[in-house]
Amino acid sequence: MHKYNKNLTGFARHNRRSGNLSEALLWNELKQNKMGVSFTKQKPIGNYIADFYCAEKNMVIEIDGWSHDDKYEYDHARDEYMQSLGIHVLRIEDIDVKRDMSNVLIWIKHNIDSL
Repeated sequence: MHKYNKNLTGFARHNRRSGNLSEALLWNELKQNKMGVSFTKQKPIGNYIADFYCAEKNMVIEIDGWSHDDKYEYDHARDEYMQSLGIHVLRIEDIDVKRDMSNVLIWIKHNIDSL
């Protein structure tokens, strides 16, 4: 279990209830061990909240949409922090989730199987 900022708990809970369309679509494919492993949604890790986290594979999945356009440095620092904990980070474009879910799932499954 990774340490996290307790102040993020309420925000993460709020995010779980009000996620965006891409998160909801991907969550429908990740929940209930559909990929062979268990994921949690909106998981606080350190001072960040991961979109999806798989403890068994120590993997985070982040969906990048328009809100990430001006956050390169923030996302880079976040990825470096996650990687310093040994967490494998997958970044997926929002548009790919909406338009090409089958290939997104193949890519996620490939990463799960390689860890």
